[in-house]
Amino acid sequence: MLAKLETRRSVPMRAFDPMPIPAEHLERILKIAARSPDHGRLAPWRFIVIEGEARQLSGERFDALYAARNPGLAPAKGDMWTLYMMRAPVTIVVVSRPDPTSRIPEWDQILGSGAVGMNLILAASAHGYATQWLLKWPGRDPEAAAILGVQAGERVAGFIHLGRQTERPADRARPDLDAIVTHWTG
Repeated sequence: MLAKLETRRSVPMRAFDPMPIPAEHLERILKIAARSPDHGRLAPWRFIVIEGEARQLSGERFDALYAARNPGLAPAKGDMWTLYMMRAPVTIVVVSRPDPTSRIPEWDQILGSGAVGMNLILAASAHGYATQWLLKWPGRDPEAAAILGVQAGERVAGFIHLGRQTERPADRARPDLDAIVTHWTG
């Protein structure tokens, strides 16, 4: 486990093999992700799984909306969101859905979306899969997110792209602990 954590690396979108993820692996990854810390046991998040033909369909709908909003869009960019959605065999959209009526602070609930996303990434890594967590235009734009069923009061925390990697990128520079860690002594 420690070795996996010390070497986990996000993989560029171009580095995913198109081979599908077995359903039993995906189900186990989602079950593990859902075991993340959850103040108040609210599950203030949910998952939208996009795989198979749904990748193409979601990308085409994103492209149509994007083109409608950008009438001068270069023809070469007409299918950019379809290509984006097709790069990984599975995309799991983590949706934050805090309950405003709960006594649990909204911030705690929002942080839960990050925890569930990281648990998902670690579970995928433990299965030998690579991931890339991104939040691009389709997740930031409410109308684009609504294409996937994101509702009022919900926000996309991220698109976690999942698959087998075809290349291992070099590690990136990591933060210097001396620059980010302080020890409070009173």
